[in-house]
Amino acid sequence: MKQLNTLLLLLFVTVGALAQQTETTDKPDATKYLTTNEFKSKIYNYKESPTEWKYKGERPCIIDFYATWCGPCRNLAPVLQSVATDHAGVIDVYKVDVDKEPELAKVFSISTVPSLLFVPSDGLPQMAQGALPRIYLDKIIAEVLKVRVESKE
Repeated sequence: MKQLNTLLLLLFVTVGALAQQTETTDKPDATKYLTTNEFKSKIYNYKESPTEWKYKGERPCIIDFYATWCGPCRNLAPVLQSVATDHAGVIDVYKVDVDKEPELAKVFSISTVPSLLFVPSDGLPQMAQGALPRIYLDKIIAEVLKVRVESKE
């Protein structure tokens, strides 16, 4: 009887985990993944203009430099997904995998992940490190990106 209870408990935990996994993966990804070449064409071509920042984007953006093995990066992902969804058409949210794009990591001196690059439409970008809570992201979005935000938390 004890084995049956253990087996049933294991079954419920497994089914619950699968249901949760399906629930999170069914949501469309509002963030966009960038390769080095896409970064140079959509954001900034540091080879053409190594000493002067020339943003190529149409609207402000946040670039998340992350790694798939990084726990804080995984914790930050749904927060950035929420930011991207809440500000769709106003702010672009991009992701750069530092292990797949080591050149970009080197250019921006990324030594800690997650690192977030906040790029206003006009002016110079600003870097922040760590898995920032939504309330801090909203403050940076308002102050650096000059986008009006209504905090969700």
